[in-house]
Amino acid sequence: MNSIATPSQPLPTFAVAVSPRPSPDALLASLQRAEQRARRGRLKIFFGMCPGVGKTYAMLQAAQAERRDGIDVVVGLVETHGRQETEALLAGLTVLARKVIPHGGITLTEFDLEAALSRRPQLVLVDEFAHTNAPGSRHPKRYQDIVELLDAGIDVFTTLNVQHVESRADAVRQITGATIHETVPDSVVASADQIELVDLTPEALRERLAEGKVYVPERAAIAGENFFRDTHLTALRELALRFVAEHVDERLRELRATGAARNVWRSGERLLVAVGPSPFSTQLVRWTRRMAAAQGAAWVAVSVESSRRLAPDSRRRLDQNLALARELGAEVVVTHDEDVATALVRVALQYNATQIVVGKSRTSRLFDLLRGGSLVDRLLRQSGPIDIYVVPSDRAAGGTSRRIEWEPPGATPAGEYVEVAVTLALLTAGGWVLRQPVGYLPIGLLYLLAVIGLSLRVGRWPVMLAGVLSALTWNFVFIPPVFTFGIEKFEDGMMFATYFVVALVAGHLTARIRAQERHERWREERATALLRLTQALGAARSLDDAVFAALRQSDALFGATSALLLSGDGQAAPVPHFAGSFTLTDKERSVADWAWRNRKKAGRFTDTLPSAEGFHVPLVREDRTLGVLVVCVPPDATLTLAQRDLAESFAAQLALVVESEELRAVGEREKLLAESDKLHRALLDGVSHELKTPLAVLTTAVENLRDADAAARERVIPEIATATRRLNRLVNNLLDQTRLESGALQPRLDWCDARDLFNAALAGTRESLGAHPLEVSVPPDMPVFRADFALMEQVIANLVLNAALHTPAGTPIFLAAGYDGARGRVFFTVADRGPGLPPEMRERLFKKFQRGDAARAGGLGLGLSIIHGFVAAQGGDIVAGENPGGGAVFTIYLPHTPHGNVPAE
Repeated sequence: MNSIATPSQPLPTFAVAVSPRPSPDALLASLQRAEQRARRGRLKIFFGMCPGVGKTYAMLQAAQAERRDGIDVVVGLVETHGRQETEALLAGLTVLARKVIPHGGITLTEFDLEAALSRRPQLVLVDEFAHTNAPGSRHPKRYQDIVELLDAGIDVFTTLNVQHVESRADAVRQITGATIHETVPDSVVASADQIELVDLTPEALRERLAEGKVYVPERAAIAGENFFRDTHLTALRELALRFVAEHVDERLRELRATGAARNVWRSGERLLVAVGPSPFSTQLVRWTRRMAAAQGAAWVAVSVESSRRLAPDSRRRLDQNLALARELGAEVVVTHDEDVATALVRVALQYNATQIVVGKSRTSRLFDLLRGGSLVDRLLRQSGPIDIYVVPSDRAAGGTSRRIEWEPPGATPAGEYVEVAVTLALLTAGGWVLRQPVGYLPIGLLYLLAVIGLSLRVGRWPVMLAGVLSALTWNFVFIPPVFTFGIEKFEDGMMFATYFVVALVAGHLTARIRAQERHERWREERATALLRLTQALGAARSLDDAVFAALRQSDALFGATSALLLSGDGQAAPVPHFAGSFTLTDKERSVADWAWRNRKKAGRFTDTLPSAEGFHVPLVREDRTLGVLVVCVPPDATLTLAQRDLAESFAAQLALVVESEELRAVGEREKLLAESDKLHRALLDGVSHELKTPLAVLTTAVENLRDADAAARERVIPEIATATRRLNRLVNNLLDQTRLESGALQPRLDWCDARDLFNAALAGTRESLGAHPLEVSVPPDMPVFRADFALMEQVIANLVLNAALHTPAGTPIFLAAGYDGARGRVFFTVADRGPGLPPEMRERLFKKFQRGDAARAGGLGLGLSIIHGFVAAQGGDIVAGENPGGGAVFTIYLPHTPHGNVPAE
């Protein structure tokens, strides 16, 4: 809703409410838009024709009303200018302290954005929307501070005068003669949820000025004779009223577009403006924006690139003009053609533009005639039903420049002129030798052939010079009378004139084709960059490979160093990827963090933290920011608008890859969770079964002991011991597995002897070996080694027990130790003569809950997994293989350090 209101007493006021009645469909659409904006704060602008109408007073009145309704209101910055009635309205409101910024030996105070974001009130009052912040602030402009507040979900009240609206700045300057330096883009103003016009008649405003309620008396007298004239105020008032009316009309069109009126209310207007490197293009862009706003039409800004490269300054101005058009809401189109008029008409037809806006030509009529007429003349001939608007240039806006916008000259290497001179000199010497037998006419053809040949090697201006010099040399040296520029015969004169024209035209056209071919090749390289990136990303096997390929292409394409910061689950800020070639400083990290949090470009070539070295582009997918791409070109280089657009396209492609990788990781996690649930159920079932069996034995044995005699007790006691050992082994396995997975296992390495290790391990397993013969082999020269004795004892014991349980009775078990000096390791083997291990089982044998296909019933399948964890914790490895002669063999490898090289502890 938009309203026109004025502050209450002591100001004379009137109020008019403008509230369109939308249809039910429009109401539903409005509710949907409101829901979409739920996470964004609401912006209300108190709008006026000039200072002194009471915008701040009206804003504070509205803030007091919000406070009475229970809203948490904070005054971020309000300029009362010492007016008592305005200061009185601050009573009861929380006022944030201003941020102090030293600059140039003085102290400046600004709105403290960080404090407001930290405080996070429901509503913040920030005066002077168009204010320029002090150097060193977070943003160059205050409206950027307000946009960040809105993005953080905080409502904002602010004030703005009509002269500070970007599209109205030229009109205000023409009315008042004052150049406006502080402006707010129309797109930012258009995003306001409500604009309230604070209106005052020119007579009432001048009365307030005379009473000293606007400026101090000395300044008020000067202002009354200049800016605050009746005619100026009347015109400014009309501008303000029209602006608010356009805003209301735009909202009405949005509402009608969502209802049934969409089918009957047709608006086919679309404006197209030609944008070049001239300073006058800025005025053209603003004029077109005003026209588009007045007509409620979309508009397109078109830049036509020719085969002639722009000078760096011209390219910079063109980028600024296109950036302004984009900021004002235009759709920017960059096309290529040697004829500007043809290109504009072609784009207009493609985009269904009904009006073309161009500037009035200030070049001479002779020059326009040589080009086939002025741009306006050619447009009128080619445009057909399209309307043509011709805007005269404004001298104050830079319109006095007579420089050719679309054809700035480029520097030609001196070597090309030398090549022209040498070629013509050699051809002249050869022609002098052949002048008698062939005559001067064939020599002229040779000169023409040389000019065309040179056009394939050198630039336009050397070719033009070759055409002139060859014609003059042919005349002076070969056409009678020789060594004079005079021509006796009329037919020789006609031939010379024809040659002169043909040489110039042929050379010029050939050079133009070559230049166009170079330009097309350059455009093709730029156009295929995204294709190459897509192919590289598609061929990448992992996210790291994709990032590496993308950053290397970025480095080559932009002639820069680059970096990529990616955000992971639970991370407070994005983390640089190792593939980056640009080392991020703390400052660059903070800029990247801002771009990541606000989902906006930042750094160099932007209005946010422009002193940074890199150009920071966020990787945005829907409502999420996945990372930040940083491109850093050398200090003396720049990124054109097209290159920045390409960098954004790179970021968009990378965002797709990162999102795909995240989705794949989510799928893997879901798969792992399902597998984990399956394992947990298997573990629960297995533990229940394994506990149930020994507990049942123990329960039965205890019941039998009550009435058993001595002989029966002797038979029951071994059963109790066996069940107890089985239960103890099960509990120990579960505890060991828990220690391994939690990382709590810390091996205590000490010098160990293999014989002592075997003796300790076999001491607790002899009863379980039963009828299995055991052969132990330790070489006499077996060195001592570093290991955790307790863990290795458990490893050897478990392997021996495992061999006894899974091999037939009576089959032998082999236990051996050895030293591999060549590889610096010791090894231990436990072998048997059982059924052996199938090859497909060996890969999964050391995983949790894995049991052999022929294994006996019982057991959880944790034993070998625990053994593998114990050996790995000591820096070793264990492998399973086939024992020569039948059976299985397990080999443990541990690193070995000679005893004499052991560092002192």
